[in-house]
This record gives sequence, C-alpha cells and structure tokens, in this order.
Amino acid sequence: MEFDEIMDQITAILDTGINILGFVSPGHFIPQVKIIVKALNEKGYHPTVVYNSNGYDDIDQLKRLEGMVDVYLPDFKYMDNSIAAKYSDAGDYPEIALQAHKEMLRQMGSKLIVGNDGYAMRGMLVRHLVLPGHTENSIKVLETIAEELSAGLTISLMSQYYPSHKAGEYANLKHAVDVDEYYKVVKRMSDLGFTDGFVQEMESSCNYRPDFNLKDPFG
Repeated sequence: MEFDEIMDQITAILDTGINILGFVSPGHFIPQVKIIVKALNEKGYHPTVVYNSNGYDDIDQLKRLEGMVDVYLPDFKYMDNSIAAKYSDAGDYPEIALQAHKEMLRQMGSKLIVGNDGYAMRGMLVRHLVLPGHTENSIKVLETIAEELSAGLTISLMSQYYPSHKAGEYANLKHAVDVDEYYKVVKRMSDLGFTDGFVQEMESSCNYRPDFNLKDPFG
C-alpha cells in the first residue's frame, strides 16, 4: 500500500470524529510511525497517539518517539525469567520490559489524564494478565512496578485469560484463572498502594473472545 493510501484511510477515520490513532506492537516500524504522525500534524490533524505494545520494547526506539506519543499502553507480563522463556521465548523479558517502562514513565509521568468522554488523553496505563498457576509472577510484577516505577501508575489487572490454541501443552494453562488466584493478586495490588486502575469480573475470560464467524467479530 502506498503512503498516500495509508494517509487517506487514516484521515477518513479521523474525519468521522474518532480522534485516536493507535499503533499496535509498532516497535519494528517506528520510523514509519514518526512519518505518519508528522504528516497528520502538517495536515492539521492532532489525534491522541497511542503506543500499544507487549512491553518488550527497545528504549532507544522509545526515546525517538518522545513528544509524539500521547499514551503508552504497555503490557508487563513477567518478572520470572523462566516463565518468560517458556511461554514467550523471551527469557530476558523482565529486564527489557522494566527498562522500557522506565523510559515510558520518564516521558509521561505517572498520572493518566482522562477526558470527559472517558478516553485517555495522556499518560501511561500498564496492563497485566494474571495467568493460572502463576500468581507469584503476577505479584512480583506488581511489586516491581511499585518499587521500581511508581505506585501512582494506573494498572489494568486482567482476569480474561482463556486457554486456546497450544495452551493445552502446558499443565498450568489448561484452564482459566480461578477466583482465589485472581483476588490474591488484587489484594496485593491494593496492599502495595495502587489506587488507580481497573480489575475485571471473573466472567471476562468468556467475554473477550471475538467470534470470527461473524461479519463484525468485535461488535
């Protein structure tokens, strides 16, 4: 697709009144992100730019985005190297993710600014998915955020894990998170002093699965 076509598609969406531009897992095309955002600004468009990633980001690349991103939306998946290696083939995830989060925090500060419409306007929201059988990893992630980053950050603590695809190959991942596991992590989050954020109902594991047999699977 040519650049002009990309711009036409983006501006057509922005012209409907949607003023958010999200880039998902964009670490490998940051030069293009910068070009797109700059071109939009030159055309008079200034959407809220959201950087949505798994947290496994290169800090040098993040530094190149300073002043262009409005909201960082990273995952913080693991603080256990062996689990990171086992499930994501990224044994160095804890170290890489921590440095990436520190850079995002440096750029944004800990306060998430939300508009009257309920949408984030500026700041950082950290997501963590609680995995069955791995509450200690989740607790360590929260402790690391509180100690190394800030307990003032907004946290999205998710219970929506659902076993699919190759999950059956791992004994711990064959079932959803149970209520005792999840609320053990929720309690630790509260004890650590986090006051801004989101928790999920236990039914979320059934509610966040798109039906790709439908014309609009996300509707």
